[in-house]
Amino acid sequence: MSKSVLEEIEDRLRATRAELEQERDRQMEAGREQFRYRLSRGKVRFDREMKGLQKAYRVGLWPYITGARIAILLTAPVIYGVAIPLALLDLSVTIYQHICFRVYGIERVRRSDYVVIDRHMLAYLNLIEKFNCVYCGYGNGVIAYAREIAGRTEAYWCPIKHARRVADPHASFASFMEFGDAQTYRDWLAGGRKVRAAADPGTDAAK
Repeated sequence: MSKSVLEEIEDRLRATRAELEQERDRQMEAGREQFRYRLSRGKVRFDREMKGLQKAYRVGLWPYITGARIAILLTAPVIYGVAIPLALLDLSVTIYQHICFRVYGIERVRRSDYVVIDRHMLAYLNLIEKFNCVYCGYGNGVIAYAREIAGRTEAYWCPIKHARRVADPHASFASFMEFGDAQTYRDWLAGGRKVRAAADPGTDAAK
């Protein structure tokens, strides 16, 4: 059976994404050479000269605080207050996948592929900036981690496309069944609810 135009476009898109990842890796390697750092056991190591140069760009805490707009300072409790629901989301989806994915036979999502904390190692950031960078990395990472877990769950329980277009669907969505295709859905159930989409190529099973 020949592929539909949509399937052909999706195949090209996957190939383009793979090419994009290769280019990102190439640029990251170029960045390591330019700014003279390396990764060692998950930690960033700058050479001594580059680290000293970075410190020259660091803004002290007092000038940083006094130079901030009052409105920014007043919103701080609001943005930091989101840490509590983020932590609860992180804990709940982690417990969920370690229990339910084992039962369903779904490949687990490796959290470390999504929650990346490393910008606090930059010497040109002061303590507040480092904390903010840790917080942003954690928040965005947890949301991406939870999204992938939810996507794999959907691929197992209800891999049916919506009647309306979805903005930025998750990685598994492209291979979902068409909305209204009753026979394919029942055949899929009769076949043992096999997950129709492979896991995101950027992830491996959780350890």
